[in-house]
Amino acid sequence: MESISAERRSELIAATAVSLWKLELLDRYGIDVSRRSDPEQVEAVRAAAVEQTAARVAKGIELRRIKTVSEPASEYMRGAYAFTSRLVEAGEDVRWLPRRLASALFLPGNDMFVIDGAMVMFNLHDGDTNPAGQQLDDDPVLVARCREAFEAAWVLAVPHRDFQPA
Repeated sequence: MESISAERRSELIAATAVSLWKLELLDRYGIDVSRRSDPEQVEAVRAAAVEQTAARVAKGIELRRIKTVSEPASEYMRGAYAFTSRLVEAGEDVRWLPRRLASALFLPGNDMFVIDGAMVMFNLHDGDTNPAGQQLDDDPVLVARCREAFEAAWVLAVPHRDFQPA
């Protein structure tokens, strides 16, 4: 497993050609754009994310995301839910996985991306949920395990349009 920089992480995501699957496991993240004091800055960051999503979908890239969520949902996740509607409208397929449905699943220990079905990238976080690094691996066995874990979670997760945070 290779440690990579945040810049390399961004490059890999930007270079995605076929599919980008993301599994999010935390109930909150240290980088919370919604807590910035400048509403215009918050909207600018969110608008850029929606624009990137729409551009990827326009290129034919499959975007799938699973957001694991505790119930009742944290304030952070309730805010994320509201914003996620915009990403769904831009073409990302998002599902919510309540933890009560995830108990029998074998999921990775860190948030992950499966990129083009050929490599996995893990986002590491510290105890306060701040970014703490990234790891990349293209070992076919590990990639297959991560794809299987994602697909198993996908089947149980609730489509965004049908989910309401508790």
